[in-house]
Amino acid sequence: MKDLVVGIDSSTQSTKAMAWTPTGQLVAEGRSPVALHNPRLYCFEQNSRDWWDSCRQALRAVTDQVKPERIAGISISNQRETVAFLDEDGQEIRPAMVWLDERSRREVDELASQIGADVIHEITGRPVDTTPALYRLAWLKANEPENFKKTKCFADVQAYLVHKLSGKLKTGWFSADPMGYFDIRQKVWSQVLLDYLGLSPERLPEPFAPGTIIGHVTAEAARQTGLPPKTPIFAGGGDGQCAALGTNCISSERAYINLGTAVVSGVWLPNCLNSKAWRTEISPTGEGYILETCLKSGAFLINWFVDQFLPGDRREKDFFKKLEQKAQAIPVGSDGLVTLPYWSGVMNPHWNPNGRGCFIGLSGDHTPVHLYRSILEGMCLDQAQATAAVESETGLRIEKFVAIGGGASSPLWTRMLADSTGKDVALSDTLEASALGAAMIAAQGAGWFSSFKEAAAAMCGPTRTVEPDTQARQVWDELREIYGRLFPDNEKTFNALVKFAVKSLQAPAK
Repeated sequence: MKDLVVGIDSSTQSTKAMAWTPTGQLVAEGRSPVALHNPRLYCFEQNSRDWWDSCRQALRAVTDQVKPERIAGISISNQRETVAFLDEDGQEIRPAMVWLDERSRREVDELASQIGADVIHEITGRPVDTTPALYRLAWLKANEPENFKKTKCFADVQAYLVHKLSGKLKTGWFSADPMGYFDIRQKVWSQVLLDYLGLSPERLPEPFAPGTIIGHVTAEAARQTGLPPKTPIFAGGGDGQCAALGTNCISSERAYINLGTAVVSGVWLPNCLNSKAWRTEISPTGEGYILETCLKSGAFLINWFVDQFLPGDRREKDFFKKLEQKAQAIPVGSDGLVTLPYWSGVMNPHWNPNGRGCFIGLSGDHTPVHLYRSILEGMCLDQAQATAAVESETGLRIEKFVAIGGGASSPLWTRMLADSTGKDVALSDTLEASALGAAMIAAQGAGWFSSFKEAAAAMCGPTRTVEPDTQARQVWDELREIYGRLFPDNEKTFNALVKFAVKSLQAPAK
């Protein structure tokens, strides 16, 4: 009896494969890391072959735990905006460029000038920014023209894995969407943007609606993964949108928030609405859209700070528990210290890759624990600011966040999030919402449910709620007003510093 589906989450740092029942019970899982390379300033790359090696190892761990013949289908949730460059045999021509990559700053300005920033935003739902792959393709054409010419397929992560599993270069709408050259209304590759790049749709994966069968596992892939041959593969998509489905946030009252490498939050809307306060994406159900906000420096920033400035090893048991106990003793506002957490540039609402992080208000009274607490406060203040903008422009009233990702296990972070936003924060027993969302797509595709809403209702687990402290709201609102001035007051300085750093990098060594 085929009573399991597998959701694969191919994220920036690892691949997770998880087998789920029709009631959302997790019965087997496998994990395998993926290496991330930073060869020079602003450049982040991965070997696409590593995606497959990690994926097959994670799948093999699952099929070693359960009988493979129980698996009714699989679907993939993947890191977004990352692009692989494949030849006619599906082998990589050069390393893939990851969504963190910022080498295409000049191309962002050029496309905004020649096509029009408003035109790009209208087509793709995304304000011009270094994150979408569109600008890195333009960079490749200008700087590595031979590699651009040799690339038979510019593939998103899902398309690459589907090719390794089935031999087909196909993907889902909401994996194509984040690449930045997909028309989110027509749900086709944008001819306007492809013409600028000099590309035809034949050099891109074929996109399909969520839950469509886009391949079957080949005999060779079955040998490597343990999956049964001919297992159907259903079109999935970006990890952010999969998280919306996995948390059952496919109505406008609930918003998901992923406290992961980045802090990503999204809320569903039936119509397509663009604004610089968010980026607009195709819903994982194929109906409606997700309005998503993103702070690129989430757990990445916390880990950076701890590794650089605090004694001990954060991998030790109770390291963060002890650190948070000390941070809880410090009042809201960290004794006059505020952090602007733009260590990786800023997306909404400023959309400036030159945005940088800073601590403002440091004095001799502050300790490393003050800085740690202030980092958490800065991230929560940024989310409170973003959520207020979404509600103001749309008229929505978000009742609660459903928190996922590693940060959702932090009592201090989730408490601050509730208090700073004034929203309930629901904590699920399942933090791997992206993998669960992919599994829901496979379950619907396999015919277990008549709709994605039915799948989400049946497979989404129970939650416990952190309620906001109403007495603390006035303090947080006052702090948010101060926070809101930090970037506008310092933007010219950030721009000048980045320009100076790039100039210094290009100067001969002395």
